Amino acid sequence: MVGKLAKLKNQYDSQGYFVLREYFTQPEILTLRKTILKFHDLWKIDHATFYHEEAFNSSLITGSQYLSTDDRLKLFNFISSKKMMAVVDGLIPNQPAFMNTQLFFNPVNPLQKDFWHRDCQYDHDIEGQQKAIQETQVLHLRVPLFDELGMELVPETHKRWDNEEEFNVRQEEKGRESSEDLSTGIKIPLSVGDLLVFSADMIHRGLYGMDRLALDILVFDSAADFADYVDDDCLPSIAMLNKIADSRLFTNTMQLKTKEL
Repeated sequence: MVGKLAKLKNQYDSQGYFVLREYFTQPEILTLRKTILKFHDLWKIDHATFYHEEAFNSSLITGSQYLSTDDRLKLFNFISSKKMMAVVDGLIPNQPAFMNTQLFFNPVNPLQKDFWHRDCQYDHDIEGQQKAIQETQVLHLRVPLFDELGMELVPETHKRWDNEEEFNVRQEEKGRESSEDLSTGIKIPLSVGDLLVFSADMIHRGLYGMDRLALDILVFDSAADFADYVDDDCLPSIAMLNKIADSRLFTNTMQLKTKEL
């Protein structure tokens, strides 16, 4: 596995993503799916209007609002499992830290279209985005809970800026729409058991359709200044840490948040 991960790191460094096929067992996914569906069913009730009109994802899955302590512990132990940490440590060897979880699903509105973006575009102007892709490291680790159409990514854009076509479509300039196809996009279908790892700041979009329900785990390099993005309620309590086999991801985040106080 060590040799395989070294090759995958090389692919991530050059392309911005990789896929591990059939990485998780059916029992692992069934247990995870059961927990996630508890969250999703309650979240949909609480956000009924938003869900039916425009939603395509939710966040803060590990928080205390919808899940019991036992269910949260199941999530924390999945996120920090040996399989997940082998991948995380291979890409961020120096104090990786937990940022958030997100759940992606199909929008109810049939007219809603998937769209190209970089995650950093929601926090930065153009100059800031150009800087972010050179300096920051945020990983998306996507775990599909059902077979799905997956993601469409533009390789290498975790390190390079948009070409003219990509910029005009993503930013909706010169009459272009962010839902238009890009000639540089590569579609990556995902099946239950797969793990897709990709850079949050590369150009990407989720593909709507099938039974889309995917858990995304976001992890960042402690050297980056992302601790203020983390909701305290999404971290385990001190008592819960003792029940997590490998709590490094969470304790690293906690230490970073303590330094900010």
